[in-house]
Amino acid sequence: MAQLIFLLVLFAGGWLLYKRMLGDARKLAEKSRRAEKERDTGAIGTLIQDPKTGEYRVKREDDV
Repeated sequence: MAQLIFLLVLFAGGWLLYKRMLGDARKLAEKSRRAEKERDTGAIGTLIQDPKTGEYRVKREDDV
């Protein structure tokens, strides 16, 4: 019984690491695509509109 619980915990930990790795890979791929697009167009940054004020600003790395 102890081995079964250990294997379940090990499997669950591996699954969580796998899902986290996929999420990080997607973020990195999106960042690379965005950087490539900016290089192709000669842009300095991507502008996003603040929904509260309506002003535009350069998108930061931590913006979603």
